[in-house]
Amino acid sequence: MFKTRSIKSLFLCTILLTLQHMVFAQNRTVTGKVTDNSGVAIPGATVQVKGTSSGTTADANGAFKLTVPANSNTLIVSFIGFTSQEVSIANKSSVNVQLVQANTTLTDVVVVGYGTTRKKDLTGSIAQVKAGDFNKGITTAPDQLIQGKVSGLMILNNNGAPGASATVRIRGVSSVRAGNQPLYVVDGIPLDGRVARPALSLTGLGQTPDANPLNFINSNDIATMEVLKDASATAIYGSRGSNGVIIINTKKANAGTMQLDVNYSIGQSSIMKKLDVLNAEEYRAALKQYNQTGDGGSSSDGLGSILRKGITQNVGVAMSGGSETGRYRASFGLLNQEGIVKKSGLKKYTATLSGQNKFLDSKQLGIDYNIMAAQTAEQLAPISNNAGFTGSLIGQALQWNPTLPLYNADGSFNILETSQPVNPALMSAGYDDKATISYILGSISPYFKFDDHWELRTMYSVNHQVGQRRAQIAKNINIDQVKGNGIAAYNTAELNTQLFNSTLTYNNQFSNNWNLTAMLGYEAQKFEYSGIGLGAKGFPTDALPYTDMLQAPTQTNTFMNSFRNPTSELQSFFGRATVNAQDKYILTVTMRADGSSKFGANNRYGYFPSFAAKWNVINESFLKGSTAVSNLALRAGYGITGNQEFPAGASQAQYVMVQGGAVLSNVANPDLKWETSKQLNVGIDFGFAKERISGTIDYFLKNTTNLLFSFPTMQPAPASNYWINLPGKVMNTGVELALKGDIIRAKDWNWTLGVNATYLKNKFEGYYGPTVRTGSIDGQGVSDASSQRLENGYPLNTFYLQKFEGFDDKGNSIYAENGKKYYMTNPNPKVLLGINTEVSYKRWKLNASSHGAFGFQIYNNTANTVLPINNLGSRNVAKSVIGNGESRTNSPAVSSRFLENGNFLKLDNITLSYQFKNFGNVLKNPVIYVTGQNLFVITKYTGFDPEVNTDKNLNGVSSFGIEYIPYPTARNVMFGLSFSL
Repeated sequence: MFKTRSIKSLFLCTILLTLQHMVFAQNRTVTGKVTDNSGVAIPGATVQVKGTSSGTTADANGAFKLTVPANSNTLIVSFIGFTSQEVSIANKSSVNVQLVQANTTLTDVVVVGYGTTRKKDLTGSIAQVKAGDFNKGITTAPDQLIQGKVSGLMILNNNGAPGASATVRIRGVSSVRAGNQPLYVVDGIPLDGRVARPALSLTGLGQTPDANPLNFINSNDIATMEVLKDASATAIYGSRGSNGVIIINTKKANAGTMQLDVNYSIGQSSIMKKLDVLNAEEYRAALKQYNQTGDGGSSSDGLGSILRKGITQNVGVAMSGGSETGRYRASFGLLNQEGIVKKSGLKKYTATLSGQNKFLDSKQLGIDYNIMAAQTAEQLAPISNNAGFTGSLIGQALQWNPTLPLYNADGSFNILETSQPVNPALMSAGYDDKATISYILGSISPYFKFDDHWELRTMYSVNHQVGQRRAQIAKNINIDQVKGNGIAAYNTAELNTQLFNSTLTYNNQFSNNWNLTAMLGYEAQKFEYSGIGLGAKGFPTDALPYTDMLQAPTQTNTFMNSFRNPTSELQSFFGRATVNAQDKYILTVTMRADGSSKFGANNRYGYFPSFAAKWNVINESFLKGSTAVSNLALRAGYGITGNQEFPAGASQAQYVMVQGGAVLSNVANPDLKWETSKQLNVGIDFGFAKERISGTIDYFLKNTTNLLFSFPTMQPAPASNYWINLPGKVMNTGVELALKGDIIRAKDWNWTLGVNATYLKNKFEGYYGPTVRTGSIDGQGVSDASSQRLENGYPLNTFYLQKFEGFDDKGNSIYAENGKKYYMTNPNPKVLLGINTEVSYKRWKLNASSHGAFGFQIYNNTANTVLPINNLGSRNVAKSVIGNGESRTNSPAVSSRFLENGNFLKLDNITLSYQFKNFGNVLKNPVIYVTGQNLFVITKYTGFDPEVNTDKNLNGVSSFGIEYIPYPTARNVMFGLSFSL
C-alpha cells in the first residue's frame, strides 16, 4: 500500500513539474530602460504587453523588468506628457525605449461639459490650467489656484480672512439680482453654489461675511481646472451657464505599483499693509493743533493689540495604484491656518477615495466612483459687512484713541461707558464665534461600451452639508443691550443636493476625412436648504459658555427661528453633436432644455441652443508642414444661456411667520421668464516655431435680457415683494488676449513667460423704470445712505454721488450745485492683467505670478465713516485729515471725496524650488521650496488692499467696489517639501 502510494505521488510530482516547466517555457523575461529624448530616465513610465493586462512601471532609474508570454512581440510604453510608443520585442530580451515629449499645446485632453475633447478640436472659448501651473502657497479654496492665470477671469478676495468667499466674474457682471458667480462643476457634479454655514448677526455687530463654497476641496487633489467662457462652451449647462463655468477635475490613479505621495509645508503670515492713522504722539499734537481735549496720558496701538503672526501648516498624503482593470486613489489632508487677527483661523480636514474599475473579459462594463469628505472648523473674528457706529473689530481697533490705555494698571481691560468706543482687545477676548461644517460629495458612475462607437453612462451624486455655529459676546463689552447681559446664539443649517444624469455617446470615424461625435443626455437635480436658530441674552454667570446654557435667561429674553427654503428641482434634456471634416473644419451644435420649479407655470421651460465652428487653417495644404507656423485656427460661436440663481419659489406665493400667524410675503408671478444671455464669440488660436510662441485672441459680445428682479409692492398690497423681469438689458463686450512664449529653450536653461489681458466694457441699456439704489454706506454719521445706482446708459454699479469740490474758508465741505448727485465712474475694471513666468536651471526652478486691474475706482467707506476728522478727541483719525483745511465739525457726507483710484498690480506669489535626485528606489522626486505670497502691491489706493469687495447690497441688489473695514490681507512666507515613495 505504502509503495503504491509513493509511486503515485512520484508520478503526480513528475507530471506537476513537467507542467510547470511547460508553463514557464511559454514565458520569458524582458528588461529595459525608459528615457526621454535627452537620455534622462522617466521613473513611473507604464510598460504594458500589447493585447494583455500584464504590465509594470519603470523604477526610479527608468529601468523595468517584465515577464511576457512567448507569443507576445510588442510592448506599449507610455507616460504623461509623452507620446505613447509601441516597441518590438521579437527575439529580444532587452530593449531601451526613448519617448518623445508630446505637443501638449494641441494634443492635451480638455474636459468640456459631459465629456472630453482634444484641445485642437475645441470650437468654444475654453482655458485649461494644469496643476503644475497653479498658484503656489496658502490656498484654502481652488479659485485661488488660477487667479491671474486666465484671460477674462477676475477673482477678487472679498477679505483676507482664512476661508473667506471670493467674487468671481467671467467676462464681467451681467445680472442685477440673480447672481454673477460662475457654475462650479467638480468631477462632473454641478455644485449648488451655497454653503451650509449658518448666517449670524449679533446685536451691534452686523452681518459677518460668507464662507467660500469651495472650502471643502483639497487643492493638492486637483489635476486641472477648465474655465468655460462663451455660450458655445457653456450652453450645455443651460440655465446655470450664463455666468460661465469652472470645471474642477481631481487627480486619478495611473495603473502600476502603489505610489505614496507626501506634501508638507509650514509658513508664517503677517499683515500686508496698515492704514495711516495717528500714533499717540501724533494724536497729542493734533489735539493741540485743533485745541481739543482727549489726551488719555498713555500710549497704545489698537490695531496691533488684535494682530499676530499667524502660523499655517499643510499636510497631504495620497496613495494610488492598481491595474488597467482596477485603479484607486486615496488622499488625506490637514490644513491648519491661523489668521493674522487673533482668535481667527481655519482648520480643514479632507479625505477622498476614487476609483475606476472595468469588468468582463471585454472590459466593456465599468464603474467609476468618487467620494470627497471634509470638515472645516472656522474661528471667526467679529468683523462684519455692515457694522454701525459701534464698528466691528477692525473699526474699533482703528478708532481706538492711541492715548488711552488698553489695560488698567492691574492688568484688567480698560472698559469705557456704554455707547463710547469699544476696546478692541476687550472685544477680541470677549467674542467667540465658531462654525463647523461637515461635507460629503459622492458619486457613482456605471457605464457600458456596446462597441467602439456607443457608450451609455449614468451618474448619481449626493452633496450633503451640515453646519453648526456657536457665537457669544461677553456681558462686560460696552455695547447697548450687551453690557450687563451677554448675548449668545446657536444656529444650524443643512444643504442637500441630489443629481442623476444619463448620457448616450456615439463616436465614429467614417473615413479618413469625416468624424462624428454625438451625445444625448437627461439630468434631474434637486436642491434643499433649511436651518434652525436659538439665542438668548441676560446670562446669570460667566462660569460656563453662554451657548451651553441658552435655557438660563428668562423666556422673554430667549428667541428661536427656523426656515426651510422651498425645494427646487431642475429637469433637463440636452444634446451635442460635433462634426470634424478632414481635421480642418469642425462644427459643434448644442441644445439644452431646462425645466425649473423656480418659475411660474407659464414659463417652466427654457431652451438654450448654441452653434460654433472652427477652421484649422494649419491643416490646409498651403500651411501644412510649415516650420514657422505650428498652429493657426479661427473660431466663431453663438449661443444662448440662462440664469436661475435666485430664491427658490420666488415666482410662487410664499408665507412667513409673524406674531399671530402667517402672512403672504411674496406675490405669485406665473409669467416670470428666464433671465437669458445671448453671446457671440470670435477667436483665433496661433502658434509659431513649434509652439515656442502660442496664444489666443477672442472678441465677445454678451447681451443679457429678461433681468430677474424683485420690487417692493405698492401698498396696500397682499404682500411686500413681487418678482418681475426688469425691462432693459446688460451689454458686455470685450477682447481677450493670452500669449505664452519660451524665451529660452536649452539643455540646462529654460525660461517661459505668459501674459493674459482682458479689455472689458459694461453698459445697462433700455431701462426707464423706478430708481434702483445699491451700494449701502454704513458707519457713524450716515443713515440710509447709498453710493451706487442702476441707470440707463451707464455701467452696472455706477457711483451716484455728490461731487466734492474741497473746503470753504470755514473748513466745511463744498459740493457742486448745492449737493446735486452725479453719475460718476464705476467699480468695474476696464482692463485685467495676468503675468506668469517660470525660469529653470538644471534642478532649480523659479516661478512667479502677478495680476492686476486697471480703469476703475473704489469707494473708501472706511475713510468716510471710520476715520473722519470729527473723531478727534474721542476716537482716532486718519493722518491725511490733519491739516488739510477741514473743520473738525465737518459732516462726513457720502460723496466723491472718498472715491479712489483702484488700479493695482500685485505680486501674488514667487516660489523657488529645488528637485533632488532620487534616493535609490525608495525616495522619488524629492522637492524643497520656499514661497512668498502678496509680497507687495503697486497702487495708490489708501485702504488695506485695492483687491477687496465688501458685500454692500441694498435690498438684494448686488454692489461692487466698496471697502468697509475688512479683515486685512496677509503676506505669507512658506517653506515646504514633497516626495514620493
